[in-house]
Amino acid sequence: MACFFRREIAAQLSRIFGHKEDVFIPAISAIPVSKKQISPDFQLSVHSLVSDGLLSSDGDFKTKTELLARQIRPDNVIEEVIPSRGGIHFRINKIILAKKLLKQLHEDPQGFGVRSELFRGTHGKRTLVEFSSPNIAKKFHAGHLRSTIIGNFISNLKAALGNDVIRVNYLGDWGMQFGLLGAGYQRLGSQDKLRENPLQHLFDVYVQINREAENDETIQEDARKFFRLLEQGDEQSLLLWKQFRDITVEEYKRIYKRLGVHFDHYSGESFHQRMTQDLLQRLKDQGLLKVTEKGTGVVDISPAGDMSSYATVQRSDGTSLYITRDVAAALDRKKQYDFDEMIYVTDKSQENHFRQLFQILLAMQHPWAERCRHVPFGLVQGMSTRRGEVVFLEDVLDEARSRMLRNMSKSKTTKDLDDPEDTAEKVGVSALIVQDFKGPIKSDYKFDWDRVLQSQGDTGVFLQYTHARLCSLIRMQDGGEETSFDPQLLQDKRSILILQHMLRYDEVLSQCDQELQPRYLVSFLMTLCHLVASAHKELPVKGSPPAVAQARLHLFGGACTVLSNGMAILGITPVDKM
Repeated sequence: MACFFRREIAAQLSRIFGHKEDVFIPAISAIPVSKKQISPDFQLSVHSLVSDGLLSSDGDFKTKTELLARQIRPDNVIEEVIPSRGGIHFRINKIILAKKLLKQLHEDPQGFGVRSELFRGTHGKRTLVEFSSPNIAKKFHAGHLRSTIIGNFISNLKAALGNDVIRVNYLGDWGMQFGLLGAGYQRLGSQDKLRENPLQHLFDVYVQINREAENDETIQEDARKFFRLLEQGDEQSLLLWKQFRDITVEEYKRIYKRLGVHFDHYSGESFHQRMTQDLLQRLKDQGLLKVTEKGTGVVDISPAGDMSSYATVQRSDGTSLYITRDVAAALDRKKQYDFDEMIYVTDKSQENHFRQLFQILLAMQHPWAERCRHVPFGLVQGMSTRRGEVVFLEDVLDEARSRMLRNMSKSKTTKDLDDPEDTAEKVGVSALIVQDFKGPIKSDYKFDWDRVLQSQGDTGVFLQYTHARLCSLIRMQDGGEETSFDPQLLQDKRSILILQHMLRYDEVLSQCDQELQPRYLVSFLMTLCHLVASAHKELPVKGSPPAVAQARLHLFGGACTVLSNGMAILGITPVDKM
């Protein structure tokens, strides 16, 4: 809805400068709310006009700003034009603000904010997001939680903004570590234990064989032999590999369901390993593949072409590496999906890997590699359960659910719930997501169960509680919300603050999209929760005159919609009771 008011301001600038309205839109933004006083609604960055060449850089900036402000005429929408240090501020007609914003939220709840002119260029673009990507035959470790929920957020955001999104889970199902597991299973494996508790048994085998390999060189040789047999297509080795892969994928799907995450494609290194020989030949034909004295195959990625930096793409025994399969995967995906952009979500230790990957693709004359991005994230420290420090994601989800269930049972405000465990699970997952998304995702953070599950403060529990409270308020009216309301009854400070804040929703989503960071949306939703909590105390619906009650119900209903939409983008399933 902010686009209506931006257009009104841009129309005035178009009249003054003689350019189309669209060129001024990026320079106009909603002003963050202040709890102390009602702020102006929009600001125009005069610096942006200067840097874009729309306004001369000559002369005194303050004089230039004041002169431009005097040329803008207040009208029925723009009530006041105020020169300021940063540019020009605008106060808009609050009756029109309430009427237009809440009408759109009522008539097109899903389109609010995402059908903004800020996203005109994104509609119809194809985005491929690779995320989660655990290793098969290993338990889904808590460290995979970050990749999974960050990738899910990016996918949700891009889809909400009109992109065609392809979600890919690129499983670590090939490589020397699998050679070690295969060799280990041949020595230590049990089909009975595999049937009984498959992932636990494979995990135990992998840990034990790793331990034994430290003092037994024959194990390392067996591992290399097993992997060579895989790459050569040995039937027995491939049958064992396929059994492990199928078991693991089914287990992952069950955990993804608990997180509300889905994938369009389960891919993997194994799928692309058969393409690696063709890739190596192509690199050779292009004169990019060099052979070192040790017999390894490398690609020169140094700026000067002097081999001062290079990427190894082939071992001396002829087998492929992780990066070789990643290059083959990127080429195959471009051919298959013709994406406009591809985003990889992994921990920050892989930054150099992806830098090399993109440089190899560019060296191969693929300019679309410029539109590939790596989104790195930091480590979670101190995440443990009552069972100890070896943390599996399923244990973390169980712990969040049980702790939340216990907290809910102690709360006097907890409603009678049809399925308390399901509610506790959704709120627990919300708490994990909000805790993870509050800061820059590249930063490490220390995990604390008590802080994560607090009902007060900027937590996922408080977010869910606010949404549930608004749902309860709407339910209490027995569907009595009418289509029309009187916007003049929403001119108090609390109502205006909520309306002004919701004006910024599309800009917040735009910032998230540009930086692929969820913290801006989390911060926006938390501020909305605090504004709603204050308004809820001072603006009762029950017991107010019918017209006042209707207006407030529209306000709270609109806030509930924005909360719900924003939570869905974050990957949170809103609860309507708790």
